[in-house]
Amino acid sequence: MSEGINIWEFRDTAGHTAGTDLIGFHVEATDGHIGKVDRLSEHVDAQYLVVDTGPWIFGRLVLLPAGTVVRIELGERKVYVDRSKDEIRNSPPYDPGTPETVPALRTPFALYYSPFYGGRIP
Repeated sequence: MSEGINIWEFRDTAGHTAGTDLIGFHVEATDGHIGKVDRLSEHVDAQYLVVDTGPWIFGRLVLLPAGTVVRIELGERKVYVDRSKDEIRNSPPYDPGTPETVPALRTPFALYYSPFYGGRIP
């Protein structure tokens, strides 16, 4: 896949500007709609989206590292990611009770998503 992507930062080409409110934006996987942005972290080296999947996978919240975002369409209120529904469905469970400042929160997601981007685990 794509070498050299830091999964914990938005890609320069994604069109994200710090401070842009993405809460409520629809999230599109490579093969269809997966839910809406519930939370957004813009911390340095810890940028990610938490997506509420609604009925798609029984209301589960999923964490998507910012590096999975390939495009943001502000007018459409959509975020496009480069992972499939199955890849997202098979991601580690997200515990909304863990404070986002705890680095260990990201560890299972780094282990899961990094191989898609050349195996680098930041």
